[in-house]
Amino acid sequence: MSIDRLILEFDLALRTVCASARSVRPLPGRDLPEQELGAQERRHVVGLMRVNHCGEVCAQALYQGQALTSRDPEVREALRSAAQEETEHLAWTEQRIAALGGRKSLLNPLWYAGSLSLGVFAGVLGDRWNLGFLAETERQVEAHLDSHLRSLPEGDLRSRAIVDQMRLDEIEHAETAIRHGAAELPLFVKQAMKAMGKVMTGVAYRL
Repeated sequence: MSIDRLILEFDLALRTVCASARSVRPLPGRDLPEQELGAQERRHVVGLMRVNHCGEVCAQALYQGQALTSRDPEVREALRSAAQEETEHLAWTEQRIAALGGRKSLLNPLWYAGSLSLGVFAGVLGDRWNLGFLAETERQVEAHLDSHLRSLPEGDLRSRAIVDQMRLDEIEHAETAIRHGAAELPLFVKQAMKAMGKVMTGVAYRL
């Protein structure tokens, strides 16, 4: 890999972890009324959105690692396209956290480093497994977002609009990976991914 490429990848990592993300698409739910939340409800919503923001940090790192080691230019383009939409999710969740007076996860640099390593490993295995890892990740994220829609206050329309649009985008990412030839991951790998996801979401909700 060239020095220029390394600099660009390092810059991407710094911007993901340290800078505020920007979105091309408008913030979902921005024109919906803001519900007055109680202190406990607000803490809960902030915790959920912090988890979602942390998940998007991980997604950026995963896609970056996978694109670095992918052998197929078409697969690399699909990964980078998905990463661009994940950047918008990063911006939306960050804006919502700020609007509610919360903060992002203190452990984002750690999550990023771990996810980048996983992405590189997935890419090394070959593009079919690389895409399979992407598809399974998006399926698990979809299920996770479904649970958040059930947990968010019914009247918090702005948070719900963000999570719902993210869910639709994740479904499309999984379908794109399948169209490009994603392999079905072994059950034990899916279970391991789910277990790691539970650890991350449990910690990020509080930290």
